[in-house]
Amino acid sequence: MDRAGAAVPRRGRGTIGKMSTREGPRPGPVVAVVGPTAAGKSDLGIALALALGGEVVNADSMQLYRGMDIGTAKVPPAQRHGVPHHLLDVWDVTRAADVASFQADARRVIDDLLAAGRTPVLVGGSGLYLRAALDDLTFPGTDPAVRARWERELASRGAPALHGELARRAPRAAEAILPTNGRRIVRALEVVELTGTFEATLPEHRSVYDVVQIGVDRTDLDDRIAERVERMWGAGFPDEVRGLAEKGLREGRTASRALGYAQLLAWFDGAMDSAEEAKSATITATRRFARRQRSWFRRDERIVWLDQPDVTQVLRLVGSL
Repeated sequence: MDRAGAAVPRRGRGTIGKMSTREGPRPGPVVAVVGPTAAGKSDLGIALALALGGEVVNADSMQLYRGMDIGTAKVPPAQRHGVPHHLLDVWDVTRAADVASFQADARRVIDDLLAAGRTPVLVGGSGLYLRAALDDLTFPGTDPAVRARWERELASRGAPALHGELARRAPRAAEAILPTNGRRIVRALEVVELTGTFEATLPEHRSVYDVVQIGVDRTDLDDRIAERVERMWGAGFPDEVRGLAEKGLREGRTASRALGYAQLLAWFDGAMDSAEEAKSATITATRRFARRQRSWFRRDERIVWLDQPDVTQVLRLVGSL
């Protein structure tokens, strides 16, 4: 994840964010349903939107992509119970992820919903995207030519060599980025070239809205992930990926690396022996990713983690603001 942001003062401890740094009154609150993949966030988000007279705002970076439906577990329209969903299917699979653009789009949607007296219910497990929408963060710009040049360097020299280059230019950033994480190394080198510096860590939490953040997690998450992947294959996931490959999925720097999509492309390209190997690799990678998500969200003291979360519990928290 790109973690560059503007520094902000430390805010007080608490589970519900009520500090706003933006001018003007803010109706609300905004509700966010967060946590690791396959924990049940989507169903709770829809139920909350129905109970609160709200609308869902997607905060899953891969659900932004058109056609990436089965592999990202998008809720089909027929199962949304009439609740409008925003920021789904807005990017082509060839587009690189851009958290700054997402931030602008998400803030516009949230502000429009609040102005209309509707409750925005953000749902997703992409931690940086959620923070971009809800917190006082700014992001360095990007330059496609500079990024492409460093990506060519990555392809020819490898991540460890580029990590050494980063260590010479921005030692603190290099300390915080693994030598094997080529994507983050490239982004850091791009930012250093454009701005002269790179902040490798995010600033302290500071909300720009009145927010209730609900954490959803499961003790049986590993089993739920395996079951979800099996359902994906049964629903025709390989065919979805084949169709997207014809639309340029391999050229998409972000979409081609998505869980399941990367593994199936590897099988299609002969790097894996079978669909079963791709499925097993998807389960393993998704479980690993879920652990990283859990670690990310557990660091945010504003999130209220509920055992067996239900709508009634969340409504009491919303009513406490």
